[in-house]
Amino acid sequence: MSGYSDRNRTDASAKKRNCSSCRLAAGLGMDKMPCMSQNSLLPDMRFPGFLSRAGNVPAMTPMRTTWRRGILLAASLLAGCAASGVGSGSSSGIGHLLHISSSAGAHQSAAEDASARAYGDFLAGRHAALQGAFNQAADSLLQAMKADPGNRDLVRQAFIACLMAGRPEAVNLARQLPENPAAQLVLANDSVRDGDWDAASQRYAGIGQNGLTQLLQPLFSAWTQAGADRINGALKTLLPHIQGGQLQGIYALHAALIADQAGRKQEAASFYDIAAHSLGAENLRLVRIMASWQTREGHPEAAIRLLNNLGSGGEVLGMAIPALIEASAKPVVPTPADGIAEAYLALAATLRQQPEGADASRLLLRMALDLRPDFTEAKLLSADILDADKHKQGALEQLSGIKDSDPLAPLAQVRRVVLLDETGHTDQALAILDKLSKQFPSFAFPLVLRGDILRNKQQFEAALNAYDKAIALLPHPQSHDWSVFYNRGVTLERLHQWPRAEADFQKALSLSPDQAAVLNYLGYSWTEQGMHLDRARQLIQRAVEIRPNDGAIIDSLGWVLLRQGDRRAAVRYLERAAELVPNDPTINGHLGDAYWETGRKLEARYQWQRALSLNPDPTERPRLESRLEQANQDADASTTKIAP
Repeated sequence: MSGYSDRNRTDASAKKRNCSSCRLAAGLGMDKMPCMSQNSLLPDMRFPGFLSRAGNVPAMTPMRTTWRRGILLAASLLAGCAASGVGSGSSSGIGHLLHISSSAGAHQSAAEDASARAYGDFLAGRHAALQGAFNQAADSLLQAMKADPGNRDLVRQAFIACLMAGRPEAVNLARQLPENPAAQLVLANDSVRDGDWDAASQRYAGIGQNGLTQLLQPLFSAWTQAGADRINGALKTLLPHIQGGQLQGIYALHAALIADQAGRKQEAASFYDIAAHSLGAENLRLVRIMASWQTREGHPEAAIRLLNNLGSGGEVLGMAIPALIEASAKPVVPTPADGIAEAYLALAATLRQQPEGADASRLLLRMALDLRPDFTEAKLLSADILDADKHKQGALEQLSGIKDSDPLAPLAQVRRVVLLDETGHTDQALAILDKLSKQFPSFAFPLVLRGDILRNKQQFEAALNAYDKAIALLPHPQSHDWSVFYNRGVTLERLHQWPRAEADFQKALSLSPDQAAVLNYLGYSWTEQGMHLDRARQLIQRAVEIRPNDGAIIDSLGWVLLRQGDRRAAVRYLERAAELVPNDPTINGHLGDAYWETGRKLEARYQWQRALSLNPDPTERPRLESRLEQANQDADASTTKIAP
């Protein structure tokens, strides 16, 4: 089937959003920093779809889409639906963080008052920061500071670079920025590490009550009081926020953790119940905390049930469940310092779901890791943000810091697999999958992902071998397993094993009947072979109903209508498809065929020429060239015939 590699592609371009977050940049003292956030197209990472192996995966999808079928980003689940409104109002967004300023003042100072080398260091630091290489940026900016130590803007920028790189110099630089709220957070964290809870409380309180800090202040206040063993005051601080508001669940969870650490079990149980009802049972972070509570309270069966229910959402998380069960014997948040890190994570996960929230999330996650360097969920979320911002090496560095013994290590390993493949290290990616297959021999996912990688590399024989082994581990396939059969069907079709491919497509539909990708692929395949055209049209029409703005699927409908002789309708649908996906060679070629069939021969020749200019599939090119050559010959013959 020529040109079918893009048959299920849906072109989705990120639309620019107005930066609703920028108004609160001043809240962290970073309002001068240029906003470089990418408009990332991330799914809602709550259950069930994000955990399933059976996400809506195109036939030949980029690996970025593939891993989203099965990988749970644990931290992003913490906020859940409780934070649905955060970031959209005038007092809760935040942006323009983390990236080194190119303000005129910085340029003038570096250019006029510092040496040329210092200016070069400044430019190198700025470039490194824009690439997300904050450690390199810190080196360059600290070097530039030696030539211009009094430049406050340079100090501020070096501070941000050191902060984001996790460098100890951030603390000393923060002391030079008494008016900068982010610097005060760093100094407050430093007091927390030293166990100086009164100093930490004063630092946190001095940051103010604007925007993001307004959400964090109750948590900071409660945890610093808990650290000073003032439990009544800590719980009293949180109670008004637990009684209402969009972050009710987060505040209740932190009250529960404080009461739990203090051994006040009855109050802890009550607050845990409020948090569970507010955040939902599909929240990994909450389930981990609740499972630990149940185990430590003598109810290990309840803990196992909670975690197993969570693991039923997909095999990636399923691989982590045994280790999570074992880890539930210990508190998930054992100290007040860990509680403050948890507060940073909660708000980072909340903001990550908002437009332009990535920069604020990255800063908050850095604060969390500052207090708890082994905070796996913070590393996972940080890696996700770096990946979305195209900083794949930085994402890999975050993930490499997660130990193999960590309960969530399988999630990190699968993320590493995808990033390694995307950065050209496919052999390393496949080696990790081999290790996972040996470590979890009863789980199909490592084999499925291996098949996906090889299929995307067009190594179809090897991909088929991986899919066959994966499906052998699925004796009783569930609805979420449809994509495994679908992707094996695509692989079989590419290997010209149509009977087996057809059976897999039909199996996928039997598991999940309304998958537009499968409906379209099977319907289009039948159309190409000139078989079951009525049924093919029905399948494709159903796919169009599900995805009415998918150009590739609309093209399929036009194509089957043309094959059935309904030329006018075919032209209408194919023109619509070409509007939606103007640079698709297959669609333009089909539109040319439809124009030719309706006598619009000049337009047909134009469409075929355009299709050839769009780098069609090698198997598609000969047909297009033949059609165009014959059309040109016909045109020449017609011209000769009517010549005087």
